[in-house]
Amino acid sequence: MFVLLGGNGYVGTAFQKCLTGRGIPYISVSRSEVDYSDELTLRDWLGTTGATFLINTAGFTGRPNVDACELQKAHCLAGNAVLPGTIRTVCEELKLPWGHVSSGCIYTGEKADGTGFDEQDPPNFSFRQNNCSFYSGTKALGEEILAGAERCYVWRLRIPFDEYDSPRNYISKMMRYDCLLDARNSLSHLRHFVESCVACHTTEIEYGVYNLTNPGSVTTRDVVELIKRHKLTDRSFSFFESLEQFMEQAASAPRSNCVLDSQKAIAAGLPLLPIEESLEQAMSNWVPE
Repeated sequence: MFVLLGGNGYVGTAFQKCLTGRGIPYISVSRSEVDYSDELTLRDWLGTTGATFLINTAGFTGRPNVDACELQKAHCLAGNAVLPGTIRTVCEELKLPWGHVSSGCIYTGEKADGTGFDEQDPPNFSFRQNNCSFYSGTKALGEEILAGAERCYVWRLRIPFDEYDSPRNYISKMMRYDCLLDARNSLSHLRHFVESCVACHTTEIEYGVYNLTNPGSVTTRDVVELIKRHKLTDRSFSFFESLEQFMEQAASAPRSNCVLDSQKAIAAGLPLLPIEESLEQAMSNWVPE
């Protein structure tokens, strides 16, 4: 029996679809149903479920974007740093294997040689460098709290997208923002991401941290050109002239733009198609909202 925390959110819903499609029994709960932020409550409740694996998709992202986290720091810290520690304590007491959805936003840029950051590279967009958004800082803290955790996967998601039009879908965002910042990033096809997470447990992949991004990277302009070629919208696109202009006119918190190396995940046999192929598939099968 899988237990899914935060199962009603954007990523949690994708997990529900994956588990249902594979015929894997699961229980999905929100915090309003079970206060899993409370250690005793979580421990007692898990004891009644017959859980064999736990997936944590719960966290605090801010609405409509990470700028909101700058105004809700207590909630952001509790959801992204304190909660993973609470779940770790309970799962280790119960000897329950589990996985935590983290984020690649704890990095910025790429390595000096042009390659992406791998799982051995320490975050460079965190409170320790004093260069990050509050959101990214708390996600990095969450990973620090899970360092050395037993029977635990840490899955790094990075800018999710798929073929379903949604306010949380990266492709949809590109079509709705008034002006875009051109930057290079690694991305995660949401279905590939959740399938890879589930496969970690079902195929007994070694515990640890995994960059679950589709191999390769793209720029914002690359994605816009694909949108135009697939005729997903007839709007015209405009771009900020610089990062400085973007920060002055459209953002209050620094943004992570980064490239991650997913070779560890690929070597483990996890189902992550190259980013160009994944974007092509998503746009070819586009489902309007």
